[in-house]
Amino acid sequence: MIKSLVLPCKALKFPSAKFEGSNQLRHKGKKMELTITRPDDWHLHLRDGELLQAVVPHSASHFARGIVMPNLKPPITTTAAAVSYRESILKALPAGSDFTPLMTLYLTDTTNPNEIKLAKRSGVVYAVKLYPAGATTNSQDGVTDLFGKCLPVLEEMAQQNMPLLVHGEVTDADVDVFDREKVFINTVLQPLIQRLPQLKVVMEHVTTKDAVKFVESCKEGFVAATVTPQHLLLNRNSLFQGGLQPHNYCLPVLKREIHRQAIVSAVTSGSKRFFVGTDSAPHERRRKESSCGCAGVYSAPVALSLYAKVFEEAGALDKLEAFVSFNGPDFYGLPRNTSKIKLSKTSFKVPDCFSFPFGEIIPMFAGETLEWQPSFN
Repeated sequence: MIKSLVLPCKALKFPSAKFEGSNQLRHKGKKMELTITRPDDWHLHLRDGELLQAVVPHSASHFARGIVMPNLKPPITTTAAAVSYRESILKALPAGSDFTPLMTLYLTDTTNPNEIKLAKRSGVVYAVKLYPAGATTNSQDGVTDLFGKCLPVLEEMAQQNMPLLVHGEVTDADVDVFDREKVFINTVLQPLIQRLPQLKVVMEHVTTKDAVKFVESCKEGFVAATVTPQHLLLNRNSLFQGGLQPHNYCLPVLKREIHRQAIVSAVTSGSKRFFVGTDSAPHERRRKESSCGCAGVYSAPVALSLYAKVFEEAGALDKLEAFVSFNGPDFYGLPRNTSKIKLSKTSFKVPDCFSFPFGEIIPMFAGETLEWQPSFN
């Protein structure tokens, strides 16, 4: 197990305490405490090798389960590869951790419908991820012909009740990067839903009011969306304030403020169609701060604090539990967690970085002060 080095980049610590009850907001002296069902992360990048060992404890300490993305090198395209990757994750977990990785397959033009049957029978693969070729990190092996070569696979997924997780961007060079989600909805996602209405689809990391409107227009229980901390809290100005900010760069890219506001309104409304997907995507610092920086925001250590911040500012703390703990498992047809987590409104400073033998990882909101510290029963 790779351990953080004791350097100026301090470890983030969460106090432990016993508690009881569910979805309870109470005052303990002058401190507010919120008790909710333990959440899950329905969109997570754990990488592999040294990076996996470094970052998995952060997610495992906050979430009970995580839908693990398959865009490794090489990608996780078969059930056998998913089972092997799952074993690597379990071996990297801290002692005593009960975190459960929920595996996914990487859809390609050559994926066979029989692989979907194997995945369903495995009991460890829960979804298939659609990356349009070239859309994001390690997506070069992604789909180029969804309605041709991939249609038999999609039909089998509908039969097996296997969700399709969609990176919702077109990759056409003539489409503006800020419009790629909207164009994808109109040219790919809407026709897909019309052609296969029984296919369960998760539009991952939605970024626009167009995506919110589309998800809300679909049949509940068949189309849903994950939402990241960065798309709830940041807009595209955050990429440039005070100079170029590589650690705020992600794909899909941050959008205008009107889109951020629309996403906040959707998730804090109490809608069952939206749930947590941090899209926590670690990269070593030198890969972010380079002449061609990687896309991805590392939010795992602070995601719950940031979601609580959003809901508090919207006056919707009573709806936080459904968003982080109920909507995801309900959509996937999995049981809700029974353990609890307590969020205490206590200020803490986010570490400037996390240091490891291979380098540093910069977390979201590095060096800033946040509230709502989580602890477990």
